[in-house]
Amino acid sequence: MWKKDKYIEFLSSRRLAPKNRRKFYGIWVDRFLAHRSGDATTPITGAEIDAFSLSLAATHEEWQVRQAADAVRLYLFFLQNQGEQPISSPGNGGAPPVDFERKTREVIRLRHLSMATEKSYTGWLRHFLAWCGDLPSTSLDNARVVGFLTHLAAERKVSKATQSQAFNALLFFFRNVLLQDLDVSSMAVRARPSRRLPVVLSRQEISLVLDRLEGVYALMGRLIYGCGLRLNECMGLRVKDVDFEQGCVIVRAGKGDKDRLTVLPGSLVDDLRRHLLGIRHLHEQDRRNDVAGVMVPNALDRKYPNAGKEWGWFWVFPARSLSVDPRTHVVRRHHILPSTLQKQIKNAVRQAGIAKPASVHTLRHSFATHLLENGYDIRTIQELLGHANVKTTMIYTHVASKNRLGVRSPLDFP
Repeated sequence: MWKKDKYIEFLSSRRLAPKNRRKFYGIWVDRFLAHRSGDATTPITGAEIDAFSLSLAATHEEWQVRQAADAVRLYLFFLQNQGEQPISSPGNGGAPPVDFERKTREVIRLRHLSMATEKSYTGWLRHFLAWCGDLPSTSLDNARVVGFLTHLAAERKVSKATQSQAFNALLFFFRNVLLQDLDVSSMAVRARPSRRLPVVLSRQEISLVLDRLEGVYALMGRLIYGCGLRLNECMGLRVKDVDFEQGCVIVRAGKGDKDRLTVLPGSLVDDLRRHLLGIRHLHEQDRRNDVAGVMVPNALDRKYPNAGKEWGWFWVFPARSLSVDPRTHVVRRHHILPSTLQKQIKNAVRQAGIAKPASVHTLRHSFATHLLENGYDIRTIQELLGHANVKTTMIYTHVASKNRLGVRSPLDFP
């Protein structure tokens, strides 16, 4: 008999599921255990979880299939932490660093956090454990975290934002792997990032930069400026998310895992249609060569195994070569790497003779500022940018030129 109460308590202590869903997670595990065949004492395998998900796909909604799979994976995680599922045994001084890193990756993936978050958090965890040396896990506490953050600020001279990122990674590790809560209020050493005005280019400067981009990078730069996209939002665009009829772009799972609509510039429609016709040949080539479909969100590939091979799910800006998925190790086509466009924009800014420290994100800042200067209200701009709080959008009121017009310096008074 499995320990449902302890499993639900585990979900609560680790904050792995919302309170109103925990009982349903327990029900899904009940159904999974009833679905299993053979010896119930044998370790649970990924193939069994996939088979269970497929058995639900015919009669349940997509969100239910995804929730059921998450519940079973959390149950597997629960068993590993109870010592009832095979797991690498810790050494005499507690779990070894490699085990800590693996457990952290598991929790990150169970929560469907991004690959960038996974790389950042595990990277800071390695730095922290290396700084601590050969200490047992019982010695990892508030004092060690404060010491590490002080080391970053005093010796490594990192910025406030970098120190804050390291703190967030360690907070996640302590709460979700060590099951300890850091006393955040006592950490006066933790730096708060300063509020800076965004770098904004004028319309003339935008034209100078975009005119120096070529090929697909010119289209990407114009799309980011014209739609107010973040870099990763542009990279992650799918064919189905460009709505020519309605004149909008649908941003899926943007910052904060939120969807939103933004405007599609009419001047880009013809170029974008031609671009999609060009990459259609790449999609057809992948189908002829039996390449695995592109990555699709969460459990969608289990309910619809061929979704990643459909044209609608194909990347708007696919990479020219295949690559290995870092999580599943499947060879498939990914989108263009963000660093590629970043380099192109940097080169274009330099060639245009612009001294401002402009980047890809500057195009998004300029989108918001130019809309504000053109008389659009702050709430509309907030919706287009996908800001959760209008206070974030208000920063552009400080750099919009219309707010500076009519003000004369006292030095120019007669």
